Amino acid sequence: MGNISSSKTSLEGKKPRKSLKGQTSRETILLTATRLATIKGLSSLSLGYLAAEVEMSKSGLYAHFKDKEELELAMIEMAAVIFDREVLQPAMNAHGGTERLRVVTDAYLSHLEHKVFPGGCFFAAVAAELDTRPGLARDRVFQVIGGWLSLLRQCILEAQEIGEIDSKTDVDQAVFEIEAMLLAANFLFVMTNDLIHLSQGRKGMENVLARLSVGTELRKKRSIRRTP
Repeated sequence: MGNISSSKTSLEGKKPRKSLKGQTSRETILLTATRLATIKGLSSLSLGYLAAEVEMSKSGLYAHFKDKEELELAMIEMAAVIFDREVLQPAMNAHGGTERLRVVTDAYLSHLEHKVFPGGCFFAAVAAELDTRPGLARDRVFQVIGGWLSLLRQCILEAQEIGEIDSKTDVDQAVFEIEAMLLAANFLFVMTNDLIHLSQGRKGMENVLARLSVGTELRKKRSIRRTP
């Protein structure tokens, strides 16, 4: 951004900045809305119900969001920020390959266990609702899920490159299997509140890696061949 020469020019042609109170209210609304959406669903979460939950008038809610679609899109963005913080960022500090894959899948299951959202994974919940409902909300959810699947795929490709996973592995199939187990763990944990299903998700992922991994002896031979 360029320098602002005067207070007068800073106000001309610009929308007034929201007050700190207004920003806080918006964040409170969105945090409440994203949590409720995992229980009630996006379509069933009315503006009136949300206003009552945050102890705000319906007209006050309209001051932040002009309509239901704008609210839904803002909720999805808020959920994406939370997902990034809780699940994706921990993986950024891990080494590539199977270590990163283990870290990110463990972070996913941990965010379920800690009930960041009471209805489990926000994107699993709303995707099931939006899959037959074309529109901006569906497109954005699909984009977030696509990014998540791409991360899993990248981890497996890295594992192949460093010789942890067989180079002949069908990467897309491996991603499908890992994601299927994570979604099953999410669904069953939400239904039963039994931690055994999160443990099963972790064990299932390890079973996939064990099946795809390159044997120790073969890994040593490949390492020797790479040595100049």
